Formats: sequence, C-alpha cells, structure tokens
Amino acid sequence: MTTAAPTRVAGLERLAARTWRGLEEEPYGDWLLRAGGGFTGRANSVLVTGDPPGGVRPAVDTVTGWYADRGLRPCAAVPVPGGEAADAAFAAAGWTRDEDVLVLVAPAGPWPAVDVPVQLDDAPDAAWLAGYRHRGAALPATAAAVLRNAERPLFASVRPDPVAARPAAVARGVVVDEWLVVSAVTVDEPYRRRGLATAVMAALATEARARGATSCLLQVTASNAPALALYARMGFTEHHRYHYRWAPPG
Repeated sequence: MTTAAPTRVAGLERLAARTWRGLEEEPYGDWLLRAGGGFTGRANSVLVTGDPPGGVRPAVDTVTGWYADRGLRPCAAVPVPGGEAADAAFAAAGWTRDEDVLVLVAPAGPWPAVDVPVQLDDAPDAAWLAGYRHRGAALPATAAAVLRNAERPLFASVRPDPVAARPAAVARGVVVDEWLVVSAVTVDEPYRRRGLATAVMAALATEARARGATSCLLQVTASNAPALALYARMGFTEHHRYHYRWAPPG
C-alpha cells in the first residue's frame, strides 16, 4: 500500500486530471466536477481532492444535483490518502464503492521492446478507436471527443501488415509538467503475449522524453493481474489508490 502524503496524492491526481478531461468541467472549491457524456469514470466523476465549499456533507447533495442535471449517474473519484472524510460522507448517503484503482509511477523509460514499427499520431483515426476496447467493449460516440480533449495527446498503434480491421495494439499518452500519463493500453486478443503493450508504451516514452518528460504515471484496476504483472516488470510501483463512489440508481 502507498505511503504517499495526502498533499502529494492530490497534486498527482490534479495533474492526471489534466490528461483525461471531461467535455465539461467546473471547479467546486478544491473539487473538480467533470462530465463527458458518460464515457469513463474519470471524465464523469467529481475529483475529490482538498475541500469543497461548505463542508463535505452539503457537497454530496450539490454533486448529486450537478450530475442529475446532465442526465448522468452521480459519481465521485476518491483518492486515498486524503479523501477519507468525503468517502465517509458519500457512504453515509448510500453511495456504493467500486474496487481500488492503483496509480502506478516509474521513470519514463527507456523500456526494451520488441522490434515492431509503432505509429504515433496526434489524433485517433477510426482504426485506433476500433482497437481501444474500454473495459472490453466498443467505444460510444462521445469517446473520440474525450480522447482528444487534452494538450497535444499522442496515440500509438501497432498496425499489422496486411492491415487488419483494427490495430494489434494501441495506447494513448499525454505529457504534463514532466510527466507522461499513459492510458488506453489495449492489445488485440490474437496478438497478446508478444510484447506489444511494452512496444507502444516505449514509443510513447521516447517521444515524451523529447518533450521533457522524466516520469510516467498510469492507472490500473486492482483486479487486472496481467497488467499489474507487466507494469511491475517495467519498474512501476504504487504511488496511491483511488476508487469510485456511485450514487444509488434512481
């Protein structure tokens, strides 16, 4: 488990939030309300760092109303340490808790990778979008807008020859304040266990270092054992965790 101080956790969470943004965002004290058409928890949850105006108990009602007005199920992203008081308030209001998400950090490569060509683009084309399987499912219509909504994002892909319906592997990276934040790492089933996840990450890291990045951050669910094993081999260690709280359906 993490030993990071709450202030360091909050700073890294706010940095990561700049790389995966809602299509609508609104500060609420130190918290950040985010809505992105329902695509991903990160783009459709209030980021709970620091303090909301008026205390955490009234904030639960405000957050509930903000998301209800947008037709979204209210959701909170609660980092630990630092979010314990807010977490207790959401729990008392009947909000359910998802599994832990681990925030992992490492130097930004270089990582040894298999010798395959990796394509880097500044926007996701239709093939890249077909290759990214969020939680195993095809992407909704709002996904492309959320994926592009960052400063100078990079989209890596390994494209089989002859060209298949979707890439063999994809990943997304954004550089902010000397950090490369990696997301959307997906390897198509027939191409797994060939080192392609490392290949797309290594390509992102090479470009990120040219842009001044020295460290790398990524997020992975606690139950994703294969990904955790891969990232451990690449030198990633746990910095902290967060989880989502969801309002009761209704």
